[in-house]
Amino acid sequence: MANRFWIVFGDIHERIGAVERIDDLGRADGVFLSGDLTNLGTRESAGRIVSAVAAINPRIHAQIGNMDTPAVDRVLTEQGINVHARVVDLGGGVCLAAVGYSTPTPFGTPSEVDENQVCQWTHDVLEQAGAFEQVILMVHTPPRAEVVDKLPSGAHVGSPGVRALIEKYQPAIVVTGHIHEGAGEEMIARSHVLNPGAFAQGGYVRIDETPSGLVAVLRSVA
Repeated sequence: MANRFWIVFGDIHERIGAVERIDDLGRADGVFLSGDLTNLGTRESAGRIVSAVAAINPRIHAQIGNMDTPAVDRVLTEQGINVHARVVDLGGGVCLAAVGYSTPTPFGTPSEVDENQVCQWTHDVLEQAGAFEQVILMVHTPPRAEVVDKLPSGAHVGSPGVRALIEKYQPAIVVTGHIHEGAGEEMIARSHVLNPGAFAQGGYVRIDETPSGLVAVLRSVA
């Protein structure tokens, strides 16, 4: 029996055409969309993104990012795929813990909340995930870090609170986004943290279940 695996990507910003070039997407045990499916999108644009993925693999778990509107959130809920602030049992002692939205940006995007709210959601899902052997945390706002939250200016704009929670709970895999220029990976405590960058540029993460635990790698369709 083949090992299970999952595909994660986000920061799509309505550029979904490359989805057809993701290796083995149709065979994945789940497709996780980490946020920013749209650019201030409508119900129609959200539906188009979800439909493009579902045409290849309908096993979707999705959340909104800061560039998505409440209308996008409603579409995900109506389709039964909205995982924001939820823990999803993936079977075999593995779960997905998910937190969308983002902390405040200079741009006043539609789905921003304060640091305390993002941290409360993250705390709550990681607490719930404690019953599982292996946790995948999908959080749109990156932790304060060395790589995954770095702007071209060199400034680090990730959340200190999200980092502290990762250090406390140490989920096996953390997939983040939001900061396109922060594409890369690093370790925070024992957690492997990955930012695939914007899917608009082809980045995604593949997570494989192996006998020694979950193994995540950065991939690109380019």
